[in-house]
Amino acid sequence: MTDSISANPDNIGADDRNARPLHPGGGANQLRVRAYNERLVLSLVRRNAGLSKAEIARLSGLSAQTVSVIMRALEKDGLLMRGTPVRGNVGKPKVPMALNPDGVYSFGLKIGRRSTELILMDFVGSVRATKREAYKYPTPDGIRRFVRGAVDDILTGLDRNQIDRIAGVGIAAPFELWNWVDEVGAPVEDMNAWREVDLVDAIAAIVPFPVFQQNDATAACGAELVFGLGPNYSDFAYFFIGSFIGGGVVLNQALYAGRTGNAGAFGSMPVSSRSGHPSQLIDQASIFVLEQMLTREGGDPAMLWRDPDYWHGLGKTLDIWIEHTARSLAIAITSVCSVIDFEAVIVDGGFPADVCERVVAATRAAISELDLQGIERPRIEQGRVGSAARAIGAASLPLFSRYLLDQNVLFKQMA
Repeated sequence: MTDSISANPDNIGADDRNARPLHPGGGANQLRVRAYNERLVLSLVRRNAGLSKAEIARLSGLSAQTVSVIMRALEKDGLLMRGTPVRGNVGKPKVPMALNPDGVYSFGLKIGRRSTELILMDFVGSVRATKREAYKYPTPDGIRRFVRGAVDDILTGLDRNQIDRIAGVGIAAPFELWNWVDEVGAPVEDMNAWREVDLVDAIAAIVPFPVFQQNDATAACGAELVFGLGPNYSDFAYFFIGSFIGGGVVLNQALYAGRTGNAGAFGSMPVSSRSGHPSQLIDQASIFVLEQMLTREGGDPAMLWRDPDYWHGLGKTLDIWIEHTARSLAIAITSVCSVIDFEAVIVDGGFPADVCERVVAATRAAISELDLQGIERPRIEQGRVGSAARAIGAASLPLFSRYLLDQNVLFKQMA
């Protein structure tokens, strides 16, 4: 297990069916599920830091008196904080409001096929602590052990007030974790153990907090929507290159999860292999492909998972993988944009920012060589959230469940 302290951001709409009641004895008034108007005020301030009481009243449609009462309550509970008054030419000084970073905390757990990560995130999306562990493949017992140890380690560094302000644990995990056994190189019986595991129940049994769950790529997409480039686009497709590539869909500034919560399963899209045979995107544009290339060349693929923010000495192998990944991505992006007229396609992954920059540049070059007649070429952008997007998205689930409104509801309110 490795430790790091970093900084970053959240997600949207958790499914309340996956919540667990707060552990007896934990929490105070700030941890109750806030009323709609309180969530509206918090959401407006989160999206537009520095709003005054008058501006919040105007944007929310609430009366000035109602906003005053709500803001006093939120300040008392430590969720809002006042900034330095700004004096204008006339009238009373404007008092800008902001979310209190220490008002609420949440855990985000990413379960991957080669590594797991637990973060503690504050109310404004900064990551306060990170625990990470790499493995050959995940097992239910191994994840339970990691979570128990990582949560205990992080809680040891917090005081009682901070612990009482933890809203819950969000989980980001792949759809059907037991699939793609051959690619993972894991024993079938070990991976089949996941078929019998309810992750929400399993984690709720070992932590004293409510637990929520979302597909890992969908969670990453939600993090980009809230903290990354998302506010710049009404509609976008999102690709996250992890052990296996996945993605998400944003329509009208809202994360679209689909009927089963697996919308944006771009890894299953048909593309061509290097030899020209039919294949799936997951087999052509995933990190496990790079892992296999390194193994064949006698390299150490474990370095890909030990620290997703630092890859060193991959040389020509990485160059070849980026080129082929970009060609496959370009084909998939063209297919996606022929179905929905996306403004943009955002690409991110579990790798260093400079690698992501190269993948995006190569994909832009590759798509320029394709026949795009009949569709509008989308903007292809590098994700802003980065390699921790899945954990950050997971940590957002308790926050949106209890304190904030998702983007779609917020925009309807402001319209």
